Amino acid sequence: LHLVESGGGLAQYGGSLSLACTASEDTFSNYAVGWFRQAPGKQREFVGAISWDGNNQRYARSVKGRCTLSRDNDRNTVFLQMDNLQPADAAVYFCAAEWFLDGSSWPTSYDYWGQGIQVIVSS
Repeated sequence: LHLVESGGGLAQYGGSLSLACTASEDTFSNYAVGWFRQAPGKQREFVGAISWDGNNQRYARSVKGRCTLSRDNDRNTVFLQMDNLQPADAAVYFCAAEWFLDGSSWPTSYDYWGQGIQVIVSS
């Protein structure tokens, strides 16, 4: 499975940004998708995950209430909407796919990863 993130870039403090994770394979609909981020000098951390059917989402405490996950399996795409962006949200964001399941918060649970995309938050 080949995953590609898009939609990153520069956003304003308090603003919004939408990231997308797209796969070229139709089997993408069989995978839960997680989002992780990694800031310079820090470990990769869980942001949120959505189940293969889109019915279940989970979020890290640091983003809960500010992030929304959704997916369009007809377009093989998962969306991460981030609102009220904070400086701590600046990082490289990765999407990852986990076979079926609901989407773990553990990076080691995922089978496939995208290359990552930069998000910068300006104050």
